[in-house]
Amino acid sequence: MKRFLSFAAAFAFASAAYSADISVTAITDFVSDVKASIATYDKNGDGLLDREELGDRSWMLMALDKNRDGKLSEEEIRIGVGRFSRTLFPSRPHAPSIELAPMLDVPREPVQGPRFARGADFGVGRRLPDPELQTLDGKPAHWTEFAGPNGTVIAVITPSCPVSQKYLPALARLEKEYAARGVKFLGLSAPGEEAAALKGAGLAGPVLLDPHGDWLRAAGATRSTDVFVIDLARTLVYRGAIDDQYGLGYSLDAPRERFLAPALEALLAGHRPAVSATEAPGCELEIPSAPAVTAAPSTPTWHGRISRIVQAHCAACHRTGGVAPFPFETYAQVLKKAGTIQRVVKDGVMPPWLAPAPAPGHHTLWLNDASLTPEDKSDLLAWLANGRPEGDPNEAARPEVWRDGWSIGEPDLIVQLPKPIDIKAEGTMPYQSIMVDSGLTENKWVTAWEVRPTAPAHVHHALVYIYDPAEWNIPGTEERKGHLADYTPGSSYSMYPEGYAKALPKAAKFRFEIHYTPNGKPAQDQMMLGLRFASRPPAHVVEIAGVANVALQIPPGVSFHPIGAAFQMPDDARLISLTPHMHVRGKAMRFEVIAPDGQIRTLLDLPRYDFNWQIPTQYAEPPFVKKGSLIRVTGWFDNSVENKANPNPNATVRWGSQTDDEMMIGYVEFTRVK
Repeated sequence: MKRFLSFAAAFAFASAAYSADISVTAITDFVSDVKASIATYDKNGDGLLDREELGDRSWMLMALDKNRDGKLSEEEIRIGVGRFSRTLFPSRPHAPSIELAPMLDVPREPVQGPRFARGADFGVGRRLPDPELQTLDGKPAHWTEFAGPNGTVIAVITPSCPVSQKYLPALARLEKEYAARGVKFLGLSAPGEEAAALKGAGLAGPVLLDPHGDWLRAAGATRSTDVFVIDLARTLVYRGAIDDQYGLGYSLDAPRERFLAPALEALLAGHRPAVSATEAPGCELEIPSAPAVTAAPSTPTWHGRISRIVQAHCAACHRTGGVAPFPFETYAQVLKKAGTIQRVVKDGVMPPWLAPAPAPGHHTLWLNDASLTPEDKSDLLAWLANGRPEGDPNEAARPEVWRDGWSIGEPDLIVQLPKPIDIKAEGTMPYQSIMVDSGLTENKWVTAWEVRPTAPAHVHHALVYIYDPAEWNIPGTEERKGHLADYTPGSSYSMYPEGYAKALPKAAKFRFEIHYTPNGKPAQDQMMLGLRFASRPPAHVVEIAGVANVALQIPPGVSFHPIGAAFQMPDDARLISLTPHMHVRGKAMRFEVIAPDGQIRTLLDLPRYDFNWQIPTQYAEPPFVKKGSLIRVTGWFDNSVENKANPNPNATVRWGSQTDDEMMIGYVEFTRVK
């Protein structure tokens, strides 16, 4: 392990040649005469080299900048080069001669933001109806009773949808801003929303109920974040998104494009907005239609078939106390989100599973495969499209009983963040890095781990590393060494089979790296890690290697940029799991094994990477990998304006822990074959 760690920073040199076309000669020439090199590149005469002065050699900061001041001194260069001279260009995993895997065909991206639309297709220019609605206390009402003297905004309010929830503070701010200018804001709830949540929406104006969906259906509302701008003649002048700050699968710290505010300015100025319609990202609205269609005899029913599919594929997250924003434990709960379920199942977004389906006639390779079988998918979509019959309660599935407390059972050790982390209500947050002492006085073997946030609705993902003060300051070291435990929605714990365990040294310190996602309300989180230990050393020691390229450099504007890295298997081994990790520019990833005889075998192909679902793929039957084989990982990145989640398509992107930086890591969990 030490040999692997000492190699880590040296690879910042070797992998640079791999990802940035820097030749071995150029690197060795630079470090052969440090004093002369500094004199050549030191433009401001301070005796130090910063990123701008280093130019295409700026990747050297990652490996050699020991004090993390963003500059290289002569001493830092000499110490770094001397320390790693023996491993600068090893015949081991990350040799610059490794060939990148070929490009992949990538289907539609999983992140969805506002998309421009033709106003006529979205009802702009039509006179809106005034059907009877209800106040939150059940009294009859019409939206025209609350219309503003200079115009009205009707905003769909859906607190059960995460994207809608995030937009509530922005709506409240806009309401306050335009109230003095005679524009009234009204909230309109889709059927099925809880009155208590609607009362807490934060708007000063009324929130009305549309119990039969008459207004929503007539206006053509489809999404939980739809807003409608209406003039004094009840003519729709804008319909769509508030802005592009939030969408399905991404959050920005601030919006790049605003749609509602310019539409209101146009309304007040008496002309049409430049953008009159967009598709609004969010959950599909489930709006009642004509009387329910009687199900044909062949249509599956909720009790007879569908509840079991939902229980098997959805309920682990979509349950009371689960990490999903709404439960799917009852027929009524599923009906409230039936339109959203139909869309995400058709698109392959849910259940979240990125690995490809097995070939016809073959079983899945993956122990934790969450995807729907073709039969399950067909039956679920048929039920959603054909009246959604409830069926005979006597055929109902038994309710699943979920363990209270820790999923791994009572831990032998629980460590918790020393104090709560404040999570803001809006925008994005930088990664949080917190150290926690284990208090262990002897070495331990971890047989199970679980990461438990106290505010799970605000946690995107978290990694827990075993902190090593001798190695931590080298970029990429922890990532290559691999983490002890991790948390992603739907994957928060692991229990190893009998005879398998991870090593945990005495006096260990844990470093929690946490990515929080503001969701419209401030919160606090004080995350915990639970561990269970073996009573004796295991027969199989579980190890993890992060196949990473810390010298990655992604040019501005590119839509499909490949970056690669590799790891040489130190012994005969069996693979346990594979996990991709990139940030919001990540588009696709492939894991391959190159045998000593040169034969290449694909382990895992992910043509559609999704930052929101970094779920490990766990082998049902761990494959054998021969000593000396290379595990090659290739990631493709989209740094273009077409990537809705891209924080800055004009930036040259380099390695970093924050979401607007990038990483390219393929985690490989394995055990050596003795």
